[in-house]
Amino acid sequence: MNHIDVNGAALRHELSGRGERCVVLVHEMGATLESWDEVAPELARARRVLRFDTRGAGLSQKLRGTADIDVMADDVAALLDALGIAGKVAIAGGAVGAAISLRFALRHPGRVSAIVAMAPAVGLTPERRIATAQRADAIERDGMRPLAATGLDASWPPVMRGDIARLETFRARWLGNDPASLAAIHRMLVGLDMLPDLGRIAVPTLVLAGRHDQVRPPAVVEPVANAIPGARFQVLETAHFMPAQTPGLVAATIGDFLVAVGA
Repeated sequence: MNHIDVNGAALRHELSGRGERCVVLVHEMGATLESWDEVAPELARARRVLRFDTRGAGLSQKLRGTADIDVMADDVAALLDALGIAGKVAIAGGAVGAAISLRFALRHPGRVSAIVAMAPAVGLTPERRIATAQRADAIERDGMRPLAATGLDASWPPVMRGDIARLETFRARWLGNDPASLAAIHRMLVGLDMLPDLGRIAVPTLVLAGRHDQVRPPAVVEPVANAIPGARFQVLETAHFMPAQTPGLVAATIGDFLVAVGA
């Protein structure tokens, strides 16, 4: 792992694999680059793989004040520049990471060859905006531990708990979040409405939903795919934190899609 100061933030990152093609992996809100631990090596067999802790997450610089989706998308471009990765890259992300990936494609269209968006968090219903704002306040006030159980109930349902060690590892990392940073990301999500912009995406896009995802079920995710011209929509046997819960399935799905579209 390495750290680099780009676009006004110090970011922890890892670049693995080899070859001319590159895929960038962007983790979910509340997660870290370790979400991709079992996905990255599989993808790195055929290409370079760049993963990083987004600003505010993991060992990257923490957030104070507000978070901005445009800034977080530009972090990807700045990181690519700093590492000397020229040309187009594929990008894959989960939840808020998927929103960052889509925003990167909108802000830097000449740098993207394909997108994989898993349970993309491109906006909220009015009811969920209120609940998310309240959750941000609770995290900032009380820290992570009081919300540990309820925070994972919907995103890691019983049907996905066959490997309890996998859940406990993720939970322990989740507890390590900086509360102020995670609250800032929640508030960013409250004000986000990307759906009207998605029609401008003009690269091959795969939108994935988890059949057991109670946070963003397939019925919520499919309209995102419908808003992107030519996007494919697929439902996987997984839940919200796809790369951490079903890494083999996610790696194969991403890899097959990138090969199919020549990205």
